[in-house]
Amino acid sequence: MGEIENRPTGPAQMRISDADRQKVAEVLRDAAGEGRIDLDELDERLEATWAAKTYADLVPITVDLQVAGHSPVPAAQAPVGPVTGHASSIAIMGDCKRRGVWQVPESHSAFSLMGSVTLDLREAVMTSHHTLINASAVMGDVKIIVPAHFHVVVDGTPIMGDYGQGKDKAPAQVSPDSPTVRVRGVALMGSVQVQRQPPRGTPKKFLGSY
Repeated sequence: MGEIENRPTGPAQMRISDADRQKVAEVLRDAAGEGRIDLDELDERLEATWAAKTYADLVPITVDLQVAGHSPVPAAQAPVGPVTGHASSIAIMGDCKRRGVWQVPESHSAFSLMGSVTLDLREAVMTSHHTLINASAVMGDVKIIVPAHFHVVVDGTPIMGDYGQGKDKAPAQVSPDSPTVRVRGVALMGSVQVQRQPPRGTPKKFLGSY
């Protein structure tokens, strides 16, 4: 009984199911298909996944896949002027916020470990018409704010968490020419949310009842 009483407690120590292991296995297979891990690594990580017993055991298996390097920005698409660019946004037991005018590369990685990441794209300089954001949260949250005219595709995996598009605060104004932002990753006992919002500084009286 003494051994059971001294066992660590908390959400991370909760037992996982085969369905949870299968979701992580799908993430690993996708990473192998993209060349981010080789077949030997895939086998090793799949073996570790199926041997995992708690949510804490799953964290090191995929955590490095969501903060991988970004694709280079072609010179022809580089913005003019001193705009700061960021390849990744990471929060570990803290906050990371990207707001105002900042350069978003074709591929950006956001990762939160018991912290909070906010990516505000309303005034950002997008270097590609199609942007990929690898966003993952482990007992933390990632919030991505986009303007009304952005087309958003959310393709993430929640594991005892929440991964999706929240209720928009601005009506969608999407057209065939709209920039596309694709968001994918894993929410492990955390939250990844995308939300359309009006331009910063918009008076509430102009928002109507939306």
